[in-house]
Amino acid sequence: MVENPNTVWLVRKFGDFKSSLPSENDIVVLIQDAVLRAPNKNWYLCKEDVSARGLKVQEEFLLSWEDIAKLILKAKNVVVW
Repeated sequence: MVENPNTVWLVRKFGDFKSSLPSENDIVVLIQDAVLRAPNKNWYLCKEDVSARGLKVQEEFLLSWEDIAKLILKAKNVVVW
């Protein structure tokens, strides 16, 4: 995971999001209904939203809301999509 991301992208609904937007130093966190999409490099899923939907995802791709809040504090920019 990028330790100090330039931008944290919080994606709520994947259909509207252009996956070419994030750079290599960014982190994408899929939340709400976007967790239905598989993670990618530097892409993570909200653990609580995955659990609420009964999905099974490898632990290494999951971030809790506490983890997400810490990332937001470290990032230079935050974009909610």
